[in-house]
Amino acid sequence: MELLCPICRRLLTKNEHSWCCPARHSFDIARQGYVNLLTVQQKHSLNPGDTRDQVLARRSFLEGGYYAPIADMLCDLARKHNCIGPILDVGCGEGYYSARLAAALDAPLIGLDISKEAVRCAAGRYKDALWLCATAAQLPVAAHSIGLVTSLFSLTAAEAFHTVLKPEGAFIQVLAQPDHLLGLKSVIYPELFRKPKETTPEIPGFSLAESVPLRFSFTVEGEQIENLLSMTPHFWRISAEGAKRLKETEVLTDTASCVGNVYRPL
Repeated sequence: MELLCPICRRLLTKNEHSWCCPARHSFDIARQGYVNLLTVQQKHSLNPGDTRDQVLARRSFLEGGYYAPIADMLCDLARKHNCIGPILDVGCGEGYYSARLAAALDAPLIGLDISKEAVRCAAGRYKDALWLCATAAQLPVAAHSIGLVTSLFSLTAAEAFHTVLKPEGAFIQVLAQPDHLLGLKSVIYPELFRKPKETTPEIPGFSLAESVPLRFSFTVEGEQIENLLSMTPHFWRISAEGAKRLKETEVLTDTASCVGNVYRPL
């Protein structure tokens, strides 16, 4: 897999303990196996992305199997559309979805996240992949070298995705629908406001090949309720009163509602 130097955009070469470019910019391979390609200039905070506690909460929840139908949908869509690797998962988190997709397709995987804690966690668990701490705004991947880009509950950097994809490649996007996790929202917020949301957005440079909705119920209890919150943007928005109500909730039955979109580059 061809990586680019985030400083000069020249090809990186892997050595025993680092990745280096012809301009002698060097990036160490961490003990866990990931590589930090996020430069100081690309950071908007000291430690961007999810914290270690959030990452561990996400791992605990996902490995509990509550969101297994989403992983299954992702793999089914990739197989149906004859997607091939290498796979680039942008916003990979701790690697739950991308590792399962790579196994299903028997394809090489690059997992990328702005959170160093996330890729550290992923690299420690899933050894047969390349995990990068980097920004989606400037993907450190060679042009037209990726067969499948995925983004689950994360941002879409249309121009960057189009640049790295092979002409015959695909982009699979998973988005939350407006009724996603209404049970959680009804506990933490005093009032619910439903905002219109485009779940099959037009993406410059891409055409929509298929859109598949997915809706299923699940029940969590104990610490998994807090873990669920930690996975969502509501973690950053919850009030003290909402946190108190959630802490007092012993069992939560909720509904996951999302859509899987398959795009092809034009």
